[in-house]
Amino acid sequence: MAQPLKSTRTPRSTVKGASAPGGSVGTGSRRAAAQRLTMRRKLAAAAMELFAAKGYDATTVDEIAATAGVARRTFFRHFRSKEEAIFPDHDDTLVRAEAVLDAAPAHEHPLDTVCRGIKEVIRMYAASPAVSVERYRLTREVPTLREREIASVARYERLFTRYLLGHFDERAHRDGDVDPLLAEVAASAVVTAHNHVLRRWLRAGGQGDVEAQLDQAFAIVRKTFGSGIGGAGRPAEDRPAAARASVSDEVLVAVARTDAPLSEVMRTIERALQQDQETHSS
Repeated sequence: MAQPLKSTRTPRSTVKGASAPGGSVGTGSRRAAAQRLTMRRKLAAAAMELFAAKGYDATTVDEIAATAGVARRTFFRHFRSKEEAIFPDHDDTLVRAEAVLDAAPAHEHPLDTVCRGIKEVIRMYAASPAVSVERYRLTREVPTLREREIASVARYERLFTRYLLGHFDERAHRDGDVDPLLAEVAASAVVTAHNHVLRRWLRAGGQGDVEAQLDQAFAIVRKTFGSGIGGAGRPAEDRPAAARASVSDEVLVAVARTDAPLSEVMRTIERALQQDQETHSS
C-alpha cells in the first residue's frame, strides 16, 4: 500500500529553546507569548466595545488604546490597523495549527492531520462563544472586517495546501500530473467544511458541540478525497508495488520505493530470480 511521504522537517518544538539548560528559554518564550496574547485580547475587547457603541468608521485607534488603558504606540506594537485588532488570536492559532502538522506521526493520513490542524481554529472560536458571536455580527456588517477575515482564512488554506502537496506520493497516481490540483481542492474542501460548520454554529448563537459537528463534516471530506491522497483507500490491485524486479539477459533490474521495507525488497528479488530459473529450466 502506498504510504504518505514522511516529512523530513524538524518539529518546531524541538528547535525552540533546545540549547537552554532546564528549558529556561522555552519557559520565557511561553511567558512572553502569553503576555502578548493577553494584551492583544485586551485591545480586541476594547475595539469590539467601541465598534458596537460608535460604529467601526467612527472609532479611532487612539480611542481603542485609551479604552484598553495603554498608549497608542502599544497598540501598534500588536496590530497594524484597527481592523486587525478584531482578530487577536489568528496569528497564534496559525502557529498551533502548523505545530500539529509538524508533529504528525508518519503513519497518519495527511487529510486526518490537516483536519486535526484546523480544529485549532474552531477551538479558538469555541473558547469564547459570546465574543465569537459578536465578532461574527460585526464582520457581517463591516466590509473591511469581512475582507480581513477572508484574508485570515486564506492563510490557513495556504498552510494546509502546502502540507498536502508535500505529503503526496506521486507514484500513487497514474492519470498524469493531477497532484497539485487534488491537493488544493482537498485543502479547500477541509477549509470549506470548517467554515460551513463554524458559520452554522455562530448563527445559532454559539450553541452546541461544534467539534462534533466538525467531525461529521470532515468524515464527508475524508470519504470524498481520502482515496486520492497517500494511496489510502485504493483497490489493492490498483496500488503501485513497493518494489519491482525483473531479469533480462542475465541482468536483474530492481526498482523499489525508498520507504519500502527491506524484507519486501528482498522477497521481490528472490521471486524474480526464482521465476527466471524456472523459465530457463522449463
